[in-house]
Amino acid sequence: MIIIQSYFIAVLMCVITMLCWGSWANTQKMASKKWAFQLFYWDYSLGVLILALILAFTMGSSGEEGRGFLADMAQADGSSIGSALLGGAVFNIANLLIVVAINIAGMAVAFPVGIGLALVIGVFLNYIAKPEGNPVILFIGVALVAVAIVINAIAYKKKSEGSSSGSTKGLLIAILGGILMSFFYYLVANSMTADFVAPEAGKLTPYTASVVFALGLLISNFLWNTFFMYKPISGEKATYADYLKKGDTKLHLIGILGGVIWSLGFTFNIIASGQAGPAISYGLGQGATLIAALWGVFIWKEFGKAEGLKGLLLAMFLFFLVGLGMIIAARLI
Repeated sequence: MIIIQSYFIAVLMCVITMLCWGSWANTQKMASKKWAFQLFYWDYSLGVLILALILAFTMGSSGEEGRGFLADMAQADGSSIGSALLGGAVFNIANLLIVVAINIAGMAVAFPVGIGLALVIGVFLNYIAKPEGNPVILFIGVALVAVAIVINAIAYKKKSEGSSSGSTKGLLIAILGGILMSFFYYLVANSMTADFVAPEAGKLTPYTASVVFALGLLISNFLWNTFFMYKPISGEKATYADYLKKGDTKLHLIGILGGVIWSLGFTFNIIASGQAGPAISYGLGQGATLIAALWGVFIWKEFGKAEGLKGLLLAMFLFFLVGLGMIIAARLI
């Protein structure tokens, strides 16, 4: 399988993760104009699995180092497969909640609050499991990101003054989704071998972990997404008949594209974790909060003209940038 040996390349792959994870939700915003997010989410889930399989049978089955995808899958033990499957299921419910929050509160809030919170908690969990990098620099970076999240929430509260209670509802759902989201990466990392070149018996290589994770996401969709379809927190009820009858080829492709974008970022991130360590690679990847906030503010105009909020938004972006820079530096200092 293809393995990277450079910290610089690992950081570059995490930056790609950041771009992918911060941008995939644009496809949901596009599709939601014509049909329910729950229906979009079925195609999104398929897209995650499709890209994971493509990478597993190409990059994960090439080269002379490590184990090829099929051989790795055949030797994996039950606990490793179970951990990656559970990671997919936990991610799925967390992501669905954040998608609901996007529908209610917009990308500029749901991502910085939900995913930003997942970054803070997740980095702590992954560092405890595998301590790599300077902890002081790493956690100062995480603290700065946390400050950026608080600033974003303040800006959103000011923007929503005088509006309906749905504003608070969206914020609370984003927080719940972020707390759940913080655990999925730890579960996937726990399923993987620490040494990608000479993989541990029974453990998964990153390409295999990505596929098993995607299967966990898709399988759990029949539970989580079915609930959201028939008992929606936001919007109208959707049915399986709606998925079959209302969606045209373009809508299905938009959803699949969203899953492909997210899955590319995820697989690159867990590959990068071999050099960067899970805490740093996860922390950098969840810098997607910054990218999503940029999309929400400047492309989707979710804060309008942001009169009276420009200073808060600028401070939010600066804290994010400095915090992410320190997370990168944590492995170098």
